[in-house]
Amino acid sequence: MASDHDALNYAAANPAALCTIVGIDGSFSRRCGSQLAVGGDGSVAGDMADNCLDAELASQAAAAMREGSGKLLRYGEGSPFIDFRLPCGSGLDILIDPMPDRKALHWCVAQLSARQETALPLPLPAGTNTTLLRERRYMPALRLILLGAGPECTALERLAGAQGIAVEARGPDDGLALHRAPVDLIADPWTAVILLFHDHEWEHALLDWALATPAFRIGAQGGAPARVDRIERLRAAGHGEEAIARVHSPVGLIPRARDSNVLALSILADVVGAYEALHPHQ
Repeated sequence: MASDHDALNYAAANPAALCTIVGIDGSFSRRCGSQLAVGGDGSVAGDMADNCLDAELASQAAAAMREGSGKLLRYGEGSPFIDFRLPCGSGLDILIDPMPDRKALHWCVAQLSARQETALPLPLPAGTNTTLLRERRYMPALRLILLGAGPECTALERLAGAQGIAVEARGPDDGLALHRAPVDLIADPWTAVILLFHDHEWEHALLDWALATPAFRIGAQGGAPARVDRIERLRAAGHGEEAIARVHSPVGLIPRARDSNVLALSILADVVGAYEALHPHQ
């Protein structure tokens, strides 16, 4: 999964201009706040979904760095660049900052490394449209805590790793103890906790632990009888209906997945969708 922080990380580590979408009229395949960093050597990090637009912005950013002044450019509908059109027919307002505040960039990177939300002020020219984005907000990267055993766990860990998603996996033979909560795992608001056990007795302490965390997604596999038993046990343990509703089961987007790889794909798609819904710039 491509990082939402690629351009930020590059601009913090290298002298670079930072291009940010600050306004969208219509629809576009990237969200407001999407960024492209352009280095002094012409190298880029991040993307704006359109190779022609990336190349155009790289050229404009190089000129802005030479001139030492920022630009607020309009592309697509209502643009003065009559020889440059967006296939989607929408309009984009893009800010080019040739010399972004390096101290602010380093602060944002440090905050994200500490898994804290952060924000970068955008130096829009005075008197610009007040609806344009004035602060680029960032949230920490998606992280997955995977608790369980069997081929489903192996498939999900492999698939998440292939997407560049950090995974902490634990099983009965790797640090978990029956009826005991994990002592070395931390789930923050950008972490999903997934339980994949066929022996559901393993879930009891783990679900109690997960529900005490701010994890944005909690999922557990199991058929209808297991789900009924799980809800009854959680109620008996003192969990309210709102807490119980946090446990998504059946887990994943595909009903009745019968293959470990299909289940892994189903779960990961569900988790990524829930994470994307948290993004501060929709």
